[in-house]
Amino acid sequence: MPVSCCGTVHHGSSPRRIIHKKPGIRTCLSQPCSSLGLRMLRTAFSLEGVEERDEEQEDEGEDLRDGGIPFIINRGGLPINEETWEQMWRHVARMHPDGEAVARRIRGTGDLPKIPVPSVPTFQPNSSIPQRLEAIQRYIRDLQYNHTGTQFFEIKKSRPLTALMDIAKEMTRESLPIKCLEAVILGIYLTNSMPTVERFPLSFKTQFSGSHFRHIVLGVHSGGRFGALGISRREDLMYKPLEYKTLTDLLQEFQVAYRRYWHTLCKVKIGHYVSHDPHSVEQIEWKHSVLDVDKLSKEELRKELERHTRDMRLKIGKAAPPSPSKDRKKDMGSPLRNPGSPMRKNSQIDRRSSVEKRSGPAGPAVDVNGYQIRV
Repeated sequence: MPVSCCGTVHHGSSPRRIIHKKPGIRTCLSQPCSSLGLRMLRTAFSLEGVEERDEEQEDEGEDLRDGGIPFIINRGGLPINEETWEQMWRHVARMHPDGEAVARRIRGTGDLPKIPVPSVPTFQPNSSIPQRLEAIQRYIRDLQYNHTGTQFFEIKKSRPLTALMDIAKEMTRESLPIKCLEAVILGIYLTNSMPTVERFPLSFKTQFSGSHFRHIVLGVHSGGRFGALGISRREDLMYKPLEYKTLTDLLQEFQVAYRRYWHTLCKVKIGHYVSHDPHSVEQIEWKHSVLDVDKLSKEELRKELERHTRDMRLKIGKAAPPSPSKDRKKDMGSPLRNPGSPMRKNSQIDRRSSVEKRSGPAGPAVDVNGYQIRV
């Protein structure tokens, strides 16, 4: 039975080859790749047939894989050091259906086309909020989804908002393709100047063929309507216009989209509204509510989402702690290591969990001809 995966119909055995090498590079050789190499890199992003899944780094230190497919984090910054550069190409050779041939073909080409660099959106004073959000989404989409299996910007969820905004600025300077978690950080940065638009992280955990997959978008709320910003290989799993009356309606839209790809939505994590202060030392609250969607009835899910919406509205009236002055910033060093920092780790009590986890592993779903449908 043929299965459609990333828009391509495959017959026979799965083209994916799983590697089990622990990903991640922590050393920096301070040896940037050449300008020709960067041009090759940009071309590799749109390789036909590379089928990477959307990933959300949940917690620091976890194995960086989803659905059994690992990915690499560029921890050396930009320009990309030589070791990361070579590991990226080895990863492409392992994961791509054509193996090493595709890497040799791209790296051996000297006349690669010039890749257009999208411009950061600017707005007229009379532009409406929906128009601005649509322009931001268009910019995120123009950066393109990163298919290489190597994430170029390291996003640590425990970092303060001001540090994450610095990474977002770097994204706009480098104009490299991004993955879903990077798109959330970029979306927060680009909407900081819109005080009437509230932003919150919205992440999904789905199951297909016995494997779990994670994805995240940036939920937005303005004028009594909900929507979403983000990036994905699937058009219906990222941007949602500002037209949903309730959070329930927005979630159902994503749930319907997942069903089109035979994915079962298992869990949803919803964070609190994010501060508009780009210099805030607060941490983003990524999962204030944790809802086991597959264990809740529609009515129970609706009540949980209404409760979370009320919690978010209550937070709007609470003033965020002031950002430290420049002198204090010099004295305090990294806010993550300072004992006097106002940040705190969210305790388990602060997070709302809809249903207690049941003991015993769930039986894996039947695979269709050995294929993983990645979304």
